[in-house]
Amino acid sequence: MTTKTTVREHEGDMLVESAVLGADDVLVLTLVDPDGDSLPAWTPGAHVDLILGPDLVRQYSLCGSPADSRAIRVAVLKAPDSRGGSVAAHALTEGATVRVRGPRNHFPLVTAPRYVFLAGGIGITPMLPMVAEADAVGADWHLFYGGRSLASMAFLDELSAYGDKVTLVPQDEAGMLDLASILGDPRPDTLVYCCGPEGLLGAVEERCAVDWPASALHLERFAAKATDAPAEGERSFELVLAGSGLTLVVPPDRSVFDVIQDAGVSVLGSCHEGICGTCEQIVLEGDVDHRDSVLSESEQAANDAMMVCVSRCRSDRLVLDL
Repeated sequence: MTTKTTVREHEGDMLVESAVLGADDVLVLTLVDPDGDSLPAWTPGAHVDLILGPDLVRQYSLCGSPADSRAIRVAVLKAPDSRGGSVAAHALTEGATVRVRGPRNHFPLVTAPRYVFLAGGIGITPMLPMVAEADAVGADWHLFYGGRSLASMAFLDELSAYGDKVTLVPQDEAGMLDLASILGDPRPDTLVYCCGPEGLLGAVEERCAVDWPASALHLERFAAKATDAPAEGERSFELVLAGSGLTLVVPPDRSVFDVIQDAGVSVLGSCHEGICGTCEQIVLEGDVDHRDSVLSESEQAANDAMMVCVSRCRSDRLVLDL
């Protein structure tokens, strides 16, 4: 149904056409081009960056319709432990402008005859266009949507149109998502898509690792997955930027991203945690030490791309097509 490559990435100011509460602490923003121009195409699973201030960039999944070239929609949970992003987003009101970069897609909906969708809390956002597309092409699918309470769960009216294809699991009434039951029937024709808090993602990963095919599970994380630090500490390595004709050194205490920037070579970055995919670069040579939460295990094993904000190199030389 889609690939990772988006048609056109754009950066510019967008107008807040509407800002409404969609659930407790969930602000739904509809954004349009100030001049009424058509917006870049996108596919289910895509996200955009909201540039909310100096050094304040946050990623939000697109949760409207890809067929709508006039407007995009995102939903922002006001997190109690916010580092400023969700608070700034919730301060946006109708008529305000916000700088937006994207779209890009590292969570694409792969074609399959059957899907199991799992959403926890605000993780429902990328699932909305996914279930719409799965339904439109006649795939067999079911969405299991968990949240603290019904009042905290957004887009319930929209989801009601799908009838019994959607199971709502408010924790205060029904407890946690029953993963043993939901994932208890592994099928080779089925893909599992999951987005939500780390506890849910980790539990789903653990369940699927037992009986499901390795390629069945697709995840999107809001926060970086924990990785083990090397026992011997970080090491330096040579960095070659093939397109720029530069040979640099990445010391133990600097990231590849920082070294590239310091050399005056343009490279985009947003999260600096390996979760948004903005800084992805093509690898021409080198044994990458992948530490991101974007690429799947098979994509990491291919060793042809890396997130330069967090990943490093196990070999002495890393060559990028940059």
